[in-house]
Amino acid sequence: MSSELGDFLKARRRELSPAAAGLPDDGRRRVSGLRREEVALLASVSPDYYARLEQGRRRASEPVLEALARVLRLSEDERAYLFGLSGKDAGRPRRRPAQRVRPQLRQLLDDLTNTPALVLGRCTDILAWNPPATALFTDFALLPAEQRNFVRLVFCEPAVRALYADWNYMARACVAQLRMEAAHDPANPRLTALVGELSVRDADFRGWWGDHRVAMRTAGTKAMRHPVVGELALEWSTLTDAADPDQQLIALTAAPGTSSHDGLRLLASWTAAAPRVSPHPVSGSADTPGSRDQTA
Repeated sequence: MSSELGDFLKARRRELSPAAAGLPDDGRRRVSGLRREEVALLASVSPDYYARLEQGRRRASEPVLEALARVLRLSEDERAYLFGLSGKDAGRPRRRPAQRVRPQLRQLLDDLTNTPALVLGRCTDILAWNPPATALFTDFALLPAEQRNFVRLVFCEPAVRALYADWNYMARACVAQLRMEAAHDPANPRLTALVGELSVRDADFRGWWGDHRVAMRTAGTKAMRHPVVGELALEWSTLTDAADPDQQLIALTAAPGTSSHDGLRLLASWTAAAPRVSPHPVSGSADTPGSRDQTA
């Protein structure tokens, strides 16, 4: 965790210009961004104290974290990430029980007959889905259980990757959200394995993971190109289960009266007639289809 904290601090100070921090710039800097000594000065700590933070040899107090968040101009998401990396969740166990989708979320999925929806668990593992989500993305039941992970699909499944009109934007946002999750559970072996696999397989993931960008998974838009219904402009929003905050229901909707709304209704009617057929072939298919619930 300390190494992650140091890497994050270095990444953020290197991106902050002296002018943005209210410091003069003589034009003779050999490195971009702020120096360690300048961050220490602005945060009212000693240069040695701050150097030890970046080197992973010291833990910061809450007032120091607040000062660093202010000095480095961190966003709310980045501030939350900084505090998470500083040991706020240190008491969480390294190994936790396997996740099972909660019955209430399962019922809600079943009731969303015209709305694609997924339940994501830790590390963006896909715990459950409904037929419209199958029609929109892929037939998750045909994937081996260990490969039912949203970030992995975005990077590794060509059919899913091709759905996004601006794949770079979408994929980078996924990495930032996964980074945020890493602050809460950095020792999760599932997360370590996922990051290791994607870092080896994809240079973009490797570079974006190293950028230390962070973001919450809350709401947004998706521009998609579906092979059956064409262009879709969708809004997505997140419902976090209060009983298990590690489970989130993601629903995708479109404004009534739009071609995107008509497209979702067409997909829903199509899946009602053939719920096990997917327009997107998947690589590495399982020998036998699974259920719509996934234990991870």
